[in-house]
Amino acid sequence: MEDERNNIISGEETDVSALSVEDRIKRAERSIVKKYRKEIWTKFTKAINTYDLIQDGDRIACCISGGKDSMLLAKLFQELKRHGKKNFEVIYLSMDPGYNEANKAKILENAKLLGIPLQSFESDIFDSVSDFDLSSACYLCARMRRGSLYSRAGELGCNKIALGHHYDDVIETILLGMFYGGQMQSMMPKLHSTNFEGMELIRPMYLIREESIKNWRDYNKLTFLQCACRFTEAAEASGTAHNSSKRAEVKSIIRELKKLNPIIEKNIFRSTENVQLDTLIEYRDSTGRHNFLDTYNDKAGKK
Repeated sequence: MEDERNNIISGEETDVSALSVEDRIKRAERSIVKKYRKEIWTKFTKAINTYDLIQDGDRIACCISGGKDSMLLAKLFQELKRHGKKNFEVIYLSMDPGYNEANKAKILENAKLLGIPLQSFESDIFDSVSDFDLSSACYLCARMRRGSLYSRAGELGCNKIALGHHYDDVIETILLGMFYGGQMQSMMPKLHSTNFEGMELIRPMYLIREESIKNWRDYNKLTFLQCACRFTEAAEASGTAHNSSKRAEVKSIIRELKKLNPIIEKNIFRSTENVQLDTLIEYRDSTGRHNFLDTYNDKAGKK
């Protein structure tokens, strides 16, 4: 009977909306380790092992914004706790920077449908940046939200915060830096905080494709927040919102390039793993800037 029930829960033709909350949670969890094992679960564990993201004794704040990425990240951590070998703790942390009531309710609804025990806290970040123009507000909001999450995680005894950035975020960030910032940089799988001593940021979904996340979402008939930003909502309501952002432009460029080269995304990602410093005019590290002329004559005649 249990096997028959599992087959019904996991079936492609299942009316997910008719399932109980308990069965919807089970379906979401089984789909991670069964149906999407190769695309999601295996890549999640590979990133953790490849980049050494989790150690025994860690206390991790899994930061949940309410979007598809962070909600899946929470479920992945739950599965890792259930099936993994590391001894660590996870707190599922959600910050409300000033969401409207509908968005708050949606986050809580999805947390219930997925069995995620949220710890929520409020801030006044949206109010704090409301007097700035949209471009400045977005930048300030992102920095303030990150700082608030670090602070709260520290108060809860955490030594790491985990964010839901994925593979597509990484390659888009690489091109954004080149096209619009005139620099070569990547979104790192982990970082030590410069402002919060002893705190580290990790990105366990670093190798997971966004399409896989969308497939998992749709298979489980889930709907998440797209953008809960108050300023974007206001711009859309007034008809003054821009139809595209710089990241959307880069997504479009990658789609076009992929028509010419099917492995373009892989090559963009790998480019930051195969940097040839001797072929760069100048680069910068923690000790400062280094120009090729600094050592050019020293290498004369050497092979």
